[in-house]
Amino acid sequence: MASLEVELFGIRFKNPLILASGINDKVPEQWIRAHEEGAGGVVTKSIGIEPRKGYDNPTIVELPYGLVNAMGLPNPGWRGFLEMVEGYTFDFPLIVSIFGGTPEEFAFLAEKLSDVADAFELNLSCPHAKGYGMEIGQKPENVHEVVKAVKDATDRPVIAKLTPNIDDITKLGVAAEKAGADAVSAINTLKAVAIDVYARRPILSNRVGGYSGPGVKPVALRAVYDLARTLEIPVIGIGGITTWQDAVEFLLAGASALQVGTAVSLRGWKVFQEINKGIARYLEDEGFSSVRDIVGLALEE
Repeated sequence: MASLEVELFGIRFKNPLILASGINDKVPEQWIRAHEEGAGGVVTKSIGIEPRKGYDNPTIVELPYGLVNAMGLPNPGWRGFLEMVEGYTFDFPLIVSIFGGTPEEFAFLAEKLSDVADAFELNLSCPHAKGYGMEIGQKPENVHEVVKAVKDATDRPVIAKLTPNIDDITKLGVAAEKAGADAVSAINTLKAVAIDVYARRPILSNRVGGYSGPGVKPVALRAVYDLARTLEIPVIGIGGITTWQDAVEFLLAGASALQVGTAVSLRGWKVFQEINKGIARYLEDEGFSSVRDIVGLALEE
């Protein structure tokens, strides 16, 4: 049997699939469910300093090839998060996603949550929360400052989640790497709008949201390919991964691990087992002994 185990920044994952930060990771019960269904690790919903209710409904629009969502970064704040996880123990890597409006806010959160996080993912890419995410993460200098501040505040591994809403995503990746990031993850959602033709206005309460799902896969795959060719640190692939073939494409393009989010909403929790089984069959059929053997093969000249 081919091995699906991967190791990132000193942490072992039983397989390369990680539940992505997004719609299906608000509470510990969902993290545990993801792991039981086959996820090798979990990224939490993004946590900020103060509690946020998020935007009013509607916050999600389903399209033929994915979702457009504008949740508004709803979260219980760092104190509420610590209360929520109190009493739980997790037998899988827990990556805590954090967001802030300044490097100091990111660093504060990393310091406060270090005891419960195996690693941090920095949300530098949410496309619909004013003053956060993409508004900060589109500038390489901001990415550098945030990553450096967090690295100075914690000894936990740091992953910079990058926005595709920029002319060249590798600029952001290089900035993160130079600041000491242990990995980057890409991509977050594409900035998007859905319009009701009868109401003649945008459907989402926030008007603008982020597009995810199968429709963004080629864009995400290209971003991972470019980042993997440019960076020395690991790249975690995100964006439209729905089938085992999608997963293998990302691995071949240089992703060391993969995050799955929208596919859970579209296909259910079973998607983790289905993708893992498909990857394992592919490795055996093609004569590979480990998932690590195929990472980046498509980068070779």
